[in-house]
Amino acid sequence: MDLDGTMVDTLGDFDVALNETLAALGRPGVTRTEIERMVGKGSAHLIRSALLHGGLGADEAAALQADAWARYQAHYLAINGAHSAVYPGVVEGLTALRARGLPLACLTNKPHGFAVPLLQAKGLLGFFAHVFGGDSFERTKPDPLPLLKTCEALGTTPAATLMVGDSQNDGLAARAAGCPVVLVTYGYNHGEPIAQAPHDRLIGSLAELAQHGDQPLGAASGF
Repeated sequence: MDLDGTMVDTLGDFDVALNETLAALGRPGVTRTEIERMVGKGSAHLIRSALLHGGLGADEAAALQADAWARYQAHYLAINGAHSAVYPGVVEGLTALRARGLPLACLTNKPHGFAVPLLQAKGLLGFFAHVFGGDSFERTKPDPLPLLKTCEALGTTPAATLMVGDSQNDGLAARAAGCPVVLVTYGYNHGEPIAQAPHDRLIGSLAELAQHGDQPLGAASGF
């Protein structure tokens, strides 16, 4: 299961940490709407996108990347979870899935060191047998490798492991890995309609995952 835009609305955290980083570097800030289009491909991509958005050339942005990452990491860790909120239906959905005995894993492109404290702060960490971040494997979503490695950790086959996310990264990773995929309609998808992303079903709340009884959607043995 994905994290940002799926379980927790973290745009507020991104807004504060990213704009504090840009201000410290003397770069123009970015709006929440702009940030929403940038998130989902990891922190390095987010920072690079924000630097480029401010008018820097590729070489100039690359030269600032290491400094920007160090500043961003410090700012984000200082406010992690303070400006974010768990989406309605998340706790209900996770509780119902765990009650079925399904093993759950969180797979996000967010750095592992950011993801675990956020899940803990929001009272969600205990639902998951495993948490994997964007730096846990050699590649990140939409590459299928992280999802395949998550299946291995859960002891499930891809065909019996449901990916739940909010963006084309999740849909593409699931399709490439051979996993069924459900996408939420309220998350972040780079400004594109979520219906255009690969999916088997769209849902408006994670609570809907528990409403299908023994139907195929509820039959997956891992997330």
